[in-house]
Formats: sequence, structure tokens, C-alpha cells
Amino acid sequence: MSSAATTTTKTAVHFGAGNIGRGFVGQLLHQGGYRVVFSDVAAPLVQALQEADSYTVREVGEGGADHVITDFTAVNSAEDPERVAREIAAAEVVTTAVGPTVLRFIAPHIVAGLELRDPQAAPLQVMACENAIGGTDQLRGFIAEAAGQRWAELDSRAVFANTAVDRIVPGQGPAEGAAKRGGEAIDVEVEPFFEWAIERGPFGQHLPQIPGAHFVDDLGPYIERKLFTVNTGHAAAAYFGAQVGAGTIAEALDDERAAAGVAAALEETSALLAQKHGFSAEDLAQYRATILDRFRNPALPDTVDRVGRQPLRKLSRHERFIGPAAEAAERGLSTTALLAAVGAALAFRSEDEQSVELARLLEELPAEALVEQVTGLRPEHPLYSAVRAEVAAAQG
Repeated sequence: MSSAATTTTKTAVHFGAGNIGRGFVGQLLHQGGYRVVFSDVAAPLVQALQEADSYTVREVGEGGADHVITDFTAVNSAEDPERVAREIAAAEVVTTAVGPTVLRFIAPHIVAGLELRDPQAAPLQVMACENAIGGTDQLRGFIAEAAGQRWAELDSRAVFANTAVDRIVPGQGPAEGAAKRGGEAIDVEVEPFFEWAIERGPFGQHLPQIPGAHFVDDLGPYIERKLFTVNTGHAAAAYFGAQVGAGTIAEALDDERAAAGVAAALEETSALLAQKHGFSAEDLAQYRATILDRFRNPALPDTVDRVGRQPLRKLSRHERFIGPAAEAAERGLSTTALLAAVGAALAFRSEDEQSVELARLLEELPAEALVEQVTGLRPEHPLYSAVRAEVAAAQG
């Protein structure tokens, strides 16, 4: 059992009190000595955190440990936006784990906090911890848009750094003895592995205190290595796993056919990463092996259905399949395995809203229209014809 000291004078406001917020970002902020203010719109979860003195992050699998998190509170940003603004005005750090599509909705809260902030105070350190390239840049754009003409005055009150985050936090089952308040379980099970890479430049000499995070001069290669290996591999395991009837990601990788499909897709993304960013083949092979071992962790019962949800987003232009495949095609590299993963994604069915919508689009749209609408590829792109063929096969 481990826990950091809780006597702090620093505050971090974190948007998104879900499993990743509590089980990854919140844990490391706590260990860095920050008082953590979770901001969320899920009233039962906010109430549960308000009523709790602590919760436990349980690392499951080899080398795992329990971490007790204290010195936190929560605020419902829908019901009490004024308090969110006050907390931001006095904070050192703001982080997010809400999903890229939600960033625009939290931007006005950050604007309100910056308006209350002492202009002489150290700049607020803002980091979006999302599965998106340039997530913090996107957030900064939404903040500037929400501020309008006021942004010229507020800009100097914050600095913005992009990040790359990696930790598997599966869907949480009903754990015996889990801390509960108001009927909500707030303990979190996670894998022991994590990575948090952060741009160094925006902070100058004043880096945030986040144990285990590493600061890099050029974040781009790290973001793409993670997205095109961890995220591509995880989703591919779900979609290939669904094809062989696997219930969990670990089960999917126990199946030779599904495991071979995932491995081949990641070999193609590694070829792109090596050519584009100069990673060595040996380092990428070791990275792939580490990722696949993490996916096979039997203590993480992550389901194919959960990981496969939101296929429309995962098939979009700059996401985990079309993104690397498009760049590989532009460079004349192989895309056969990534296209097979696209085909598996098109065949995926669940009750998830996007899965239902994808099935409808496959029935109603011609292949050409679906390719352009879902993947963003145009007919002149070298990947277009191959993706169109996958769509036509799914429709046939």
C-alpha cells in the first residue's frame, strides 16, 4: 500500500472524474503533492467523491500495488460553474481526460477561471490528457474561441503543453469491498504500466511536479508511436477478436488468427513510424512486444465490446486505422493488414450508438459516399480505392 503526503499548498483542477481521471491523472497529480479538484457533470459520481475521504487505485497484474488517494474534492461543473472558475483561478495546473469531443464544452470554464486569475500570478499550466494528436492545442483553440476579444488579455495567464498518455484502465466490474459513496464505486483497477510524456518547452524552467511523467522536447513522435501502436493495437484486437467470438481482449490474443491480424497491423504502423520519425526497428519491435504483453494481462478483463465501441470515430481520417494507413499509402508502404482491420471494424456490431449508426450507413449509403463521410478519404487519395473495396465487401 502506498500513499503520498497530503499536506499541500498546490491545487490541480482535473476535468473528467471517470476511471482514467481517478486511476491515472488524478493519482499522479496526488503523488506530485497537488490537492486535486475533480470537475465532472455526472452528479452521482461527484457526490460520491465529495463524501469520500479516500479511494484506492489498484494495479492488477505482475508488479502491481495499491495506491491510496487522499486530499481531493469534486465539483459539478453543470450545477456550480462559479466554483469551478474560482478553483481554476487559484490553481497551478489544469488537466483533462474527457475525450476530444468534449474539450469545447470545458473551454468556457477555463476562460471564466482565467478571468478571475490574478494577472501577476504564475501562468496556469494546462494539459489535455486525451487520445488525440495535439489535444492541448485543440483545447487552447476552443478557449481562445470562447474568450473572443478577451483572449488578447487572458492569453498570458496560461501556458499550454501537449501530452501523450498511456495506461489501460478497463471497464470496472463490481469489486468486492470497493469504496462506495452514494451508490457509486470510486476505487479503480488499472494496469501497473503507465506513460505520460509532456512537452517541455511551454513551461520554461517551471515544470509541473508530476512523478513518473517525462518531459520531452519533441512530443510528436511519442504521440504517434503511442496512438499507432497502443490505440491501433487495442482496437484491432477488439475487432479481430469479435470476428472469432472472443469476449475479452486477452481472449482475442489467445486466438491465433486474431493475434496474427493484430501483429501484422502493428508491423505496418511500425514501418511507418520508422520511416517518418527514425525509430529503430529493434526499438519498435520491443515496444510492440511490450504492448501485446500488456493486452494479454489476464487480470484486466477488458471486453471486446467496450474497446470496440465508437467505430465511426475510430475509422475517421486521423484516427488509429485510416491515419497511419493513409500515410503509409502515401509513402508506398504496405497497408494490407491495416485494411483488414478496417474490414473487421466495419463488420463489428454491438448496441453502442456508433455501431448501430455504422450498420445503418452500410445499408443506406453507396460505398463511395460512406468512404468519404466516415473516413474522410477523397477519390484521389492512394488509399481510397482499397478502403472502398473493404466497404463494398462489408455491404455485400
